[in-house]
Amino acid sequence: MNPFIRVRSIEPLEPWSVRVLFTNGEQRDIDLAPYIAHGSIFEPVRTDAAFFRTAQVDGGTITWPNGADIDPDVLYYGGPPPWAASPSVAAHEQR
Repeated sequence: MNPFIRVRSIEPLEPWSVRVLFTNGEQRDIDLAPYIAHGSIFEPVRTDAAFFRTAQVDGGTITWPNGADIDPDVLYYGGPPPWAASPSVAAHEQR
């Protein structure tokens, strides 16, 4: 039995949300806006609704054709986006 909870399937909803079915059977509607707010890799995801809807599941997480992805643990446990913990982002946002 896999102890890790991963994404089984997704259904894009209104930008920028998705309905996620996790491998443990739990389903949630998740607003991805906080997770795609920064970073050049997420630019087409956050600025183009059609591109946002190209999201798919690969390796147990949400991915896009340009290589962008979101950690399934962050999605399931509701943690902060990885960029939020970055000292360079924190310093920039304090200005």
